[in-house]
Amino acid sequence: MRVAVIGGGPGGLYAAALLKRLDPGREVTVWERNAPDDTFGFGVVLSDETLGGIEHADPVVYAALQDEFVRWDDIDIVHRGVRNTSGGHGFAALGRRRLLEILHERCRSLGVELRFRAEAPPVAELMTAYDLVVAADGVHSPTRAAYAEVFGPSVEEHRCRYIWLAADFAFDSFRFEIAETEHGVMQLHGYPYAADASTVIVEMREEVWRAAGFADLDEQGSVELCGKIFTDALGGRQLRSNKSTWTTFRTVVNDRWSHGNLVLLGDAAHTAHFSIGSGTKLAVEDALALAACLEERPTLDEALAAYEEERRPVVASTQRAARASLEWFENLGLYLHQPARQFAFNLLTRSRRVTHDNLRLRDAHFTAAVEREFGCPPGTPPMFTPFRLRGMTLRNRVVVSPMDMYSAVDGVPGDFHLVHLGARALGGAGLVMTEMVCVSAEGRITPGCAGLYSHRQADSWRRIIRFVHAQSPGTAIGVQLGHSGRKGSTKLMWEGMDEPLEEGNWPLVAPSPIPYGPRSQTPRQLCRAQLTDIREQFAAAAWRAARCGFDLLELHCAHGYLLSGFLSPLTNRRTDVYGGSLERRLRFPLEVFDAVRAVWPEERPMTVRISATDWAEGGNTGDEGVAIARAFAAHGADAVDVSTGQVVADEQPEYGRSYQTPFADRIRHETGLPVIAVGAISSWDDVNSLILAGRTDLCALARPHLYDPHWTLHAAAEQGYEGPGVAWPKPYRAGSRRPQTGRIDAPKPRLSLGT
Repeated sequence: MRVAVIGGGPGGLYAAALLKRLDPGREVTVWERNAPDDTFGFGVVLSDETLGGIEHADPVVYAALQDEFVRWDDIDIVHRGVRNTSGGHGFAALGRRRLLEILHERCRSLGVELRFRAEAPPVAELMTAYDLVVAADGVHSPTRAAYAEVFGPSVEEHRCRYIWLAADFAFDSFRFEIAETEHGVMQLHGYPYAADASTVIVEMREEVWRAAGFADLDEQGSVELCGKIFTDALGGRQLRSNKSTWTTFRTVVNDRWSHGNLVLLGDAAHTAHFSIGSGTKLAVEDALALAACLEERPTLDEALAAYEEERRPVVASTQRAARASLEWFENLGLYLHQPARQFAFNLLTRSRRVTHDNLRLRDAHFTAAVEREFGCPPGTPPMFTPFRLRGMTLRNRVVVSPMDMYSAVDGVPGDFHLVHLGARALGGAGLVMTEMVCVSAEGRITPGCAGLYSHRQADSWRRIIRFVHAQSPGTAIGVQLGHSGRKGSTKLMWEGMDEPLEEGNWPLVAPSPIPYGPRSQTPRQLCRAQLTDIREQFAAAAWRAARCGFDLLELHCAHGYLLSGFLSPLTNRRTDVYGGSLERRLRFPLEVFDAVRAVWPEERPMTVRISATDWAEGGNTGDEGVAIARAFAAHGADAVDVSTGQVVADEQPEYGRSYQTPFADRIRHETGLPVIAVGAISSWDDVNSLILAGRTDLCALARPHLYDPHWTLHAAAEQGYEGPGVAWPKPYRAGSRRPQTGRIDAPKPRLSLGT
């Protein structure tokens, strides 16, 4: 096999070495446009996991790296003059130039041909002349650009400027230092990569960079100004550059990674923000996977398909973590008011890869100090601290999220609802929410949706509330009121999601006559008289809810239902006072909110659920989400339940773990309003992390409570917690500790006797 490698960075070189080592008969050639001693940047960080892969694949390279690594455990976060240190993190770094030298030496010893200061021949020629072409030519990959119609690249530029520099001394930890200047906030990322050298990255928002004058400075001027701004972190010592320029980070994603015998590797295929230290790591792991797949699969096509199948989910997960970290630093100004220790915890857990429990294992002393300042009694997980909303105090931070069950008859909740909501109330959550309870028969989503527009329905709800209050004292129960709008008159979810009924349809109404989907009924545009009627229906349902004894009321203004339809420009095309600007689109939802608040008891809290973004071009974004939340806060909302999307059928959401929490986080910090985070929050560790970091006040979980009605009680048992904030029902207390499992480890012999 003849192999051509375009690009002599760590990923390309390591791929070349592995491919030659696994089959010495292969002819492997690397083209690198720069000289062998040219390099950009300074230090490279590799994880123990990556090093383990290198150790197994090439002990020679591993041994050489081991001799060069600088290792450290601590992370220092310096914020407003206060330094907080967290230990137990375990980093290893070395100089990028030394890494390349080790890989050059290994390639030469194996017989790889290295061509420096040489542009690779045109890719089409290489694909004809060689059996395999590996494009490891970086973030600006000419190869990727040449076949853009095949690879389908997406390159997104972000909002910060950064520059790679170095200092001629070694930090004793990984250091984050925050500088609040007259121009805005800046941050320094620094770590050692040799006994006498450190990498220093300075980063700030584009507008801060311009205001500080960096746009008008040359390389040396930038170096000197960075040194002046971060003189305390540097101890007054100088910074140095290496062809250093200010740049913006680019996130690269490709629809596919191979084309015929051409394959992308490293930054050419994907990038991940440097704040989680994954660029070189991913490239080296790509090389390991590619070599392994070529070894294991009988044909090149199968090998390249297997390579992408193996690496794509790993890379996607890393990119989600990197995006979370990148966006945290982009929005750094939101968190400057936090106490220094909570700020440090927030920074450490920003990517969601380090969590509360993980950090407690790494540094129990630091985590306990954060918990203590947050107000956690000794031994109390953050999720089991109380939270007050108006006149109601929740015993813990867990909410059973509203979930439509589509099991009512004529809008009347029956035995199913009693068992469903009762079981989850017994399960220990601080607040149990009903599904969206419709304010009229015409406002139902499906024939199975529950309502609160008749005395019979109210009586059935009252029965459920009595059970919750009697059998699970301390658990609050809330009602979510809503109207389906254009998304009504559909089949039960399991019969066809959002599909119109075959028969028995009722007419739909909406802000504008725009159907939800191609098969959906076209709604009628609401006139002023109908708007008044619907507003009164909401008020009447709220009055019934108060009489029933609900502890909290939530107004559903999300997910494309009626009130959400008014908020989005994609579904509201009105030209009267209820359409146009966001202020006008807010008008009717706020009128409904005011009408409901007027009849809802003063001492009981009222929240609102919103879609903080539409996930669609031309729709609401996070900016509008903040403005919407602020408007409801001005009208007396006690908290905002922050969801996203489901407004239009052609949305493109960016799913992932806790993927909606950043919107809640931003709303909380920009408005000062309590928030409920919801969406792909599934573990008690995530709940503890989000609460302690100050990203949310409450966490709403839906599907985990379908899987386990006693999710909160089990979360307490798994953490060994039995204090305030969790109460097992008396009949269940015998099961409040985790059951013993089978024997998992036989006794090991104490003696080894010879024969």
